[in-house]
Amino acid sequence: MRMWSAARKRGEDPGRPHHRSGMMRLLFLLALTVPPCASSCPDKCVCSSQTVKCQNKELDEVPPSIPTTTKVLFVTGNSISRISEASFPNRLDLLTDLYLSGNEVEHVDATAFKNLPNLTKLDLSDNRIQNFSNSSFPDDNKLQFLNLSRSLSNHNFTYMVLSLFYSAKLLKLTTLDLSNNDLISLPDGIFNSLLSLATLNLRNSSLLTIQDLILPLLLDLDLRDNNLKNLPPTTLAEFSLKPDLHIQLVGNPWRCNCFIEDLLAWLKNSTQVVDVQNLTCADPEALRCRPLLQVEPSQLKCYTDMESVLETSYVFLGLVLALIGVIFLLVLYLNKKGIKRWMHNIRDACRDHMEGYHYRYEINCDPRLTNLSINSDV
Repeated sequence: MRMWSAARKRGEDPGRPHHRSGMMRLLFLLALTVPPCASSCPDKCVCSSQTVKCQNKELDEVPPSIPTTTKVLFVTGNSISRISEASFPNRLDLLTDLYLSGNEVEHVDATAFKNLPNLTKLDLSDNRIQNFSNSSFPDDNKLQFLNLSRSLSNHNFTYMVLSLFYSAKLLKLTTLDLSNNDLISLPDGIFNSLLSLATLNLRNSSLLTIQDLILPLLLDLDLRDNNLKNLPPTTLAEFSLKPDLHIQLVGNPWRCNCFIEDLLAWLKNSTQVVDVQNLTCADPEALRCRPLLQVEPSQLKCYTDMESVLETSYVFLGLVLALIGVIFLLVLYLNKKGIKRWMHNIRDACRDHMEGYHYRYEINCDPRLTNLSINSDV
């Protein structure tokens, strides 16, 4: 009581020491619970709020000290050839969007995204991927968006990378971008396990045909700027089973012969092709640039295989003859001096021969020379 009174006399608050010690204890506990890397920003990166950007810094690996509070991570325009589990050594529970475009990535190893359990968007465009492990994602992954545009330039490795979709368990994937790749053709049933896929971009992928797209939730299919000349009846039947599907087909070299009749009939009766007004014939010459909707069945002609073979043979023969002519002219040019000398020799030989004929003619015409020639023979 005396101490309380003495403190009040000095103008001090007797409870202040306890209050101060309580605040210090609280600050100490907060320091223990918050990870030391949560607020630090990696070298050569820019951090703002929960977004980290490490762009065009010539990095050869993903910075290992990514803050655990990061939601969006940009590591683009660098030289990172391999993505592995070591690329993300710390668990990033809050990370949802990851951009790894333009890094010259060649390999995506097993368990590469093990520590990114809530990853929903992955951009791997503008790389040159040769190997993509089927176990790169955890089995319970939440990936919804995957961009592999301009990343499959080497056709020798394309099927190896696409095998990812057979067994990667991308059950929640809704958007897949495979545009601007040298695909040529797709393996059978390659997308059958992507049961949630709603948007598929295959634009400018050199596709010669498209089929076996059994995707129950597919809503948008982009097939622009490929090498499609026709669509088989089975594909048209699959499309017809999905009336809500929107398809883009412009930019393909449609061959307007009798084999395209089923496609023309389907286009005239379907509302699924959003750019149907812009589809035109690429050949034959008589129908070139003619809108497909304006082509009548009577205008479609069939060419037998023998006719096409003969046409190809004539073209090949013309090329061979042209090559032989070029080689002949080249030989003449390189031996022009020898040819000139050879021509002079032929001219001299012809002149001597003609002079012999002329001499005999003179002898036969003059009787005196004839008798002289006979006497000289005797």
